[in-house]
Amino acid sequence: MKNTFLKSILILSTLFGYSQSSQLWKGYFSYNNIQDVSESVNNVYAASENAYFKKNLNTNEISTTSTVEGLSGQTITQIYHSEIYKKTFIGHVDGLIIIVNDADGAVLNVVDIINKQSVPPNKKKINHFMEYNGKIYIATDFGISLYDLNISAFGDTYFIGSGGSNIEILQTTLFNGFIYAVAKGYGILTANIANTNLIDFNQWIIFASGSWVSVEKTAIELSAINASNVLYKFVGNTPTIVTSLPQTYLDHRYNNGNLIVTTPNYVIIYDDNITETLRINNTSDLTTTFTSGTKIGNTIYIGTKEKGLISSSISNPSVFINSTPNGPEKNKIFSIKTFSTGIWAVYGDYSDEYNPYNPILSNRPISKYDGAQKAWITFPYTSLFDAKSISRILVNPNNENQVFFSSYYSGLLKFENSTPSAIFNTSNSSLQGIVGQAAPDIRVNGAAFDKEGNIWMTNSLVSKSLHVLKNNGQWQGYTISAIPNPLINSYGRIAIDKNGTKWIGTYRTGLIAFNEKYNNKSLEIDDVSGNLPSSDVRAVAVDNKNKLWIGTDSGLRILQNVDSFITQNSLTTNSIIILEGDLAQELLFQQSITDIVVDGANNKWIGTNSAGVFYISSDGQETFNIFTKENSPLPSNVINDIDINEVTGEVFIATENGMVSFKGTATKGAENLSNVVVYPNPVRPEYQGFIAVTGLMNKCNVKIADIEGNLVHEAISEGGTILWDTKAFGKYNVASGVYMVFVSSDDGTETKVKKVMIVR
Repeated sequence: MKNTFLKSILILSTLFGYSQSSQLWKGYFSYNNIQDVSESVNNVYAASENAYFKKNLNTNEISTTSTVEGLSGQTITQIYHSEIYKKTFIGHVDGLIIIVNDADGAVLNVVDIINKQSVPPNKKKINHFMEYNGKIYIATDFGISLYDLNISAFGDTYFIGSGGSNIEILQTTLFNGFIYAVAKGYGILTANIANTNLIDFNQWIIFASGSWVSVEKTAIELSAINASNVLYKFVGNTPTIVTSLPQTYLDHRYNNGNLIVTTPNYVIIYDDNITETLRINNTSDLTTTFTSGTKIGNTIYIGTKEKGLISSSISNPSVFINSTPNGPEKNKIFSIKTFSTGIWAVYGDYSDEYNPYNPILSNRPISKYDGAQKAWITFPYTSLFDAKSISRILVNPNNENQVFFSSYYSGLLKFENSTPSAIFNTSNSSLQGIVGQAAPDIRVNGAAFDKEGNIWMTNSLVSKSLHVLKNNGQWQGYTISAIPNPLINSYGRIAIDKNGTKWIGTYRTGLIAFNEKYNNKSLEIDDVSGNLPSSDVRAVAVDNKNKLWIGTDSGLRILQNVDSFITQNSLTTNSIIILEGDLAQELLFQQSITDIVVDGANNKWIGTNSAGVFYISSDGQETFNIFTKENSPLPSNVINDIDINEVTGEVFIATENGMVSFKGTATKGAENLSNVVVYPNPVRPEYQGFIAVTGLMNKCNVKIADIEGNLVHEAISEGGTILWDTKAFGKYNVASGVYMVFVSSDDGTETKVKKVMIVR
């Protein structure tokens, strides 16, 4: 993929000092799918797919750590807390290890394993941590690596396969002066822990041959589990059956006199003699799958696949308490939509070819974040009229208590006052199901309100590709003549311009324009006559100057004026040509674009399928910032959706691995000047960023002058915010002092005066 963008001006980097400051970012992660748990004297730790949290057992306070605090966003496999060194280790599927220091929360990314050139990239997974004598023994897919806690550096790596080859080590333990390692395909290997030459594979011998999956000690016994899910203990070198586990083994650990074995529906506690003392069942009213378990005092903490971290007491093991941080149902959010005080999120999806059977139809819930309550609400699938593969969200701009959800299998779902109220399908609307498919298979995707309050939506693989739910409750379907064969075409997003023209992204025929007010006129803009880089259009947006921005799976195009549809019978788009050095380049050349959002200042936020988020100027000639997982808290460079809260300017970004938001500065213009704010105020000597004036009406005139009336800055607002670099018309830094901010509306009927103090 080519990076072809102009100069990276990085305005946001100086806006508040650092563009990636955690003060500008928030994480909205799901902690429901627990990969592993760990413990200390006062805390229990639980790692989800790409973040973790800890619960203080004395105060019950729960704190989270995610990409916003410095985690990578990669898939977590293991978590371990060293009580002696007060550090938490997080292991990942790609070999990355992140170490978090308890004292100050400092995050250290340890990339030694990732950078091992001698190990294939797919053989670096972290499988287990074991601490002994100031070292962490790290079981990986290639061998055992040692991390020295005293000097915070890696030591030896043990390649203990045949001839010193790579071998998958699943788990290690220490018992009676010997280290034991489960080696996939070999059995259990052992060596004297005091041997200073364990880097030599010849020092390791086979202790027990066979297909073993786990090894763990108690205070007096050595235990192991084999691939047939039978728990053994060893009498000398002889394995003796303890019991057959009721299900597939998932986790096997020892903690404070207890051997703990976890299966999908059971956590089984054994004493030092490996005698069962307690069995916790996944009861019928707790529909979840266990993943791991540990014991602290008289409480059993259990990681689950669907419900986060739960706990029960030894005295009452059938009663569960949930300790999971509030969050969305899943991290893989497919689509989002903001409203004044929160955001909606859905998880249904389809493949790149618009196939909802991916591999099966999704029966997933809907989530809503209530910003006023700072809480997530989940609407289970069972309450959604069986609506499957919910892919898009539409909030009524005149009544945000009315929300519509596009189902790419079941039609259109309606919510009233946060309650599912109706499903529109072939029985009560003009929507059509795919002929020959199992009912209903009504593939509704992109949807948008027009200025009359009618809802327009696409309907894939049927004869009538476009439907409208009018504001009077009536339905109508349209056959679009510009689509040559609608029975084989699927549709993406839709945008409606000021003239009521519908601009529809398609999978096979580029961009379709349709307007029923002009005798059902329709046009096709394709990759031949229309100059699109591809016939697969994934994103479309009309900006504040009536330009149409078109994102395809191979690049970006602009239609200079949407009015051209009315007067012309064919339309051609243009690329944006920028200068990189002395070379002319095409903006976002060959990038697969997933979304385009226009902010209150008419700037564009563009999501891509592999390169993160591009934040560019209104005309595309300046690249303000490029956010990726490498330089920001984005957990993935695969962007599913972007939306901006018009009131706060907060930019929400849904990725493959979770959702984050960025404190944007471009807000929607206010209705009056009653809430104008200047910040920061005062501006202190150490501050190097911009001053923001917010709460403006659109096209306000803002003048800034010193106390003697000398003008130092003037701007016209686009949206609700303007920025000032504290320079006199961009030339030199203004002196310390009080500066007056004079604001007047476009027509001069409203004015406001504010003050800001600058200290150099």
